[in-house]
Amino acid sequence: MNNKILTHQHTSKKLVGEIVELNFNEAKVKLVTNKDMCVDDYNLIHGGFVFGLADYAAMLAVNKPTVVLGKSEVKFLKPVQLGDKLFAIAKIEKETLEVKNVKTDVFNQNNEIVFTGNFKCYVLKKHVLVKNKNI
Repeated sequence: MNNKILTHQHTSKKLVGEIVELNFNEAKVKLVTNKDMCVDDYNLIHGGFVFGLADYAAMLAVNKPTVVLGKSEVKFLKPVQLGDKLFAIAKIEKETLEVKNVKTDVFNQNNEIVFTGNFKCYVLKKHVLVKNKNI
């Protein structure tokens, strides 16, 4: 990895993914699906975990301490099952000082795209939960 992680340092590797690569304006994150993510007897993985992986990769592509997601447009393209190994690749496509548009694709172990999304990320002047300017 070429960059220091500046955002989302306490993210769960088990639920959202683990950083594989972090470069300027792009990130690659992997997630191995597990039983806790299943929603039925067919071992279908809940889409929220796939979205979480993609969102985490987008946040890392921006890699600013105060980055938050403002909007997303996503498509789920293929089902994900227990044991699938997913890889999210996120790249900033357009940016201003405060707004970053990040394209994120998620692939399975067979290199099939299972999810694609565009994430509008905002870099705030202070942490979203900080109310007092003196903190």
